[in-house]
Amino acid sequence: MAGRSDFDSSAAVAGDLLSENVKWGLDDSIWDLYDVLGQPASVMITGDDFIVDVWYGAIGEEQLRAKFDYLVSLTG
Repeated sequence: MAGRSDFDSSAAVAGDLLSENVKWGLDDSIWDLYDVLGQPASVMITGDDFIVDVWYGAIGEEQLRAKFDYLVSLTG
């Protein structure tokens, strides 16, 4: 969600999209933390911050389900 801008500018735009429990998504340092090059980007991580997968752009339902199945197999 972070927009490569200052926190206040990102917060003004994201206020309608994010609930209080995901305000961390406004912090631009998240780009570097997960090696995000641009948007849209998705990062799948485990509860202990292990990066499972990163992809850019849209993917189909079948691919997304396969990614979630794989994530569940790691944590199950």
